[in-house]
Amino acid sequence: MTVRGQASTEHGQASPEEAGSAHASALAVRHLPRAPRAAVLFLHGGRSDSRAPSRPWHLAAVRMKPFVRAVARAIPDDDVLLAEVRYRVRGWNGGDADSLRDARRALEELQRLAPEVPVVLVGHSMGGRAALRAAGAPQVRGVLALAPWCPEGEPVAQLRDREVVVLHGDRDRVTDPRLSKAFVHRARAAGARATFVEMAGGDHAMLRNAEDWHRTAVSTVLELVPPAAEAIGTTDSAGPTGGSGL
Repeated sequence: MTVRGQASTEHGQASPEEAGSAHASALAVRHLPRAPRAAVLFLHGGRSDSRAPSRPWHLAAVRMKPFVRAVARAIPDDDVLLAEVRYRVRGWNGGDADSLRDARRALEELQRLAPEVPVVLVGHSMGGRAALRAAGAPQVRGVLALAPWCPEGEPVAQLRDREVVVLHGDRDRVTDPRLSKAFVHRARAAGARATFVEMAGGDHAMLRNAEDWHRTAVSTVLELVPPAAEAIGTTDSAGPTGGSGL
């Protein structure tokens, strides 16, 4: 994803394959317990502008796989649903906000699959932006954003009464950690329980000091996923802790 410099451009007419994908599922389930008490939904990165079809072998999608595996290994009980958002195209694409639309579709599908289950969103880069935007959905309990794309003026009202944790490397040259920190301050002022964690020496791809990224992400997800006793009956519009939702 190119944000600080010139944006990648692959605009043009959608291919027949891409057009047909608009009706495909936006939810790729990786683990489905018989009776899930919670769900973790992963959103990988992409590009600022690209209408090329998104594919699971693209580097942005592949980079999220270790986080999915690390969370799967760390969850103590076999009752948390794990899934990924399947994008139609690779880019955000300005006002079309394609990855946000796909995230919302995935949340709707997840709600039908596992009604009333609290959800934690984990997104990287463009996926972090989509996760933070989609967090107003009533079933969303919290968001872990990894090196997110947080442009100036990005909305924060939807994060009221949500748990938000942002991890950003201080050597990121693609998305700006200073903008992420400013976003967290604005989210906190809007009523979110928001925290910024600087990953010393971290780059955008999260490859430098990768074990630190994985360990911190896993511990954060374990904190955000509600305990079994708390997970029951916590996803109404009042939000996960009884405050007002979006």
